[in-house]
Amino acid sequence: MGKLKFILSGGGTGGHIYPAIAIANELKLRFPDAEFLFVGAEDKMEMQKVPQAGYEIEGLWISGLQRKLTLQNLMFPLKVTSSLLTSRKILKAFKPDVVIGTGGFASGPLLQMANMMKIPTVIQEQNSYPGITNKLLSKKANVICVAYENLERFFPKEKIVFTGNPVRQDLLEIDSKRKEALKHFNLNPNKKTLLVLGGSLGARRLNQLIEKEIYNLVSKDIQIIWQCGKLYYHDYNHFSDGQLVQVVSFIDRMDLVYAAADFVISRAGASSVSELCLVGKPVIFIPSPNVAEDHQTKNAKAIVDKNGAILIKESELDFTFEPIFSNLIFNENLQRELSENIKKLAKPNATKDIVEQIVKLIK
Repeated sequence: MGKLKFILSGGGTGGHIYPAIAIANELKLRFPDAEFLFVGAEDKMEMQKVPQAGYEIEGLWISGLQRKLTLQNLMFPLKVTSSLLTSRKILKAFKPDVVIGTGGFASGPLLQMANMMKIPTVIQEQNSYPGITNKLLSKKANVICVAYENLERFFPKEKIVFTGNPVRQDLLEIDSKRKEALKHFNLNPNKKTLLVLGGSLGARRLNQLIEKEIYNLVSKDIQIIWQCGKLYYHDYNHFSDGQLVQVVSFIDRMDLVYAAADFVISRAGASSVSELCLVGKPVIFIPSPNVAEDHQTKNAKAIVDKNGAILIKESELDFTFEPIFSNLIFNENLQRELSENIKKLAKPNATKDIVEQIVKLIK
């Protein structure tokens, strides 16, 4: 067997990029001399994030369909044709053993072409409600690794493997890092800590909520780490007071911030939900209603239905947030119950299990 070669594709958002990087890292551990190539959309964040993780990436000229008639949409057939041709060139030159797609527009043409060229393909679907790209690709894919149950209404049943989502391995032992974490973020060990996660770009409605509630929250004797996203940092950083409130645009040490937190308020993107299952802290999910097929609400509901988290819709925040949050922070039985239940849904070996599936396809 010569040197193994893998192409990974996924992007547009961190939710598609980080799983692809996690899978590549795990494959590299197993096959240290393997070669890797990523394929992304040429103007999206993967073009920065993937090289930062130490991998080469090539870009396709592709973007999603907008929901209204725009110039973007008129260009779409042209972009698809161009991307299919570029994908074909990349596949012929690189000759991968397996192609892995983690969702997002760029993975569409690449996996489609790999299927046509009879190269084995694996899809990793992060969400409880698949995006259009993965639905289309599933008919020809060899294996579909999923993180939620009941996806046979979207995918061929015999190809589905329930693996969970790849998560950062440094989240596996956060319990031992609590002391280091409190010191790192300069927190008071005698106060409870609320962590607010707005995603890498930020979540406007979630930020508005915290802005409105901030004095009320602090009056409950808690301290706050508020990750507001880089788009909103200038609007909110004046709330940082050096003691009770820290406003940050981005968090590098997610392992430490999770170790320090006692409660979490978060969006319900697939990667965040999977991480929070592993972390096992009491969570209030506030899903973004502005994502395709409302899949954040569906991701959160899968946890809430098993009594592992609390869900508040954006439209109900104004009158339900205060009583729900107060009940959570003063009700230790509820905190314990949510923690225990969300932990049961964690899949700590997801990345290894996905790699197992990929290895089986190597001829």
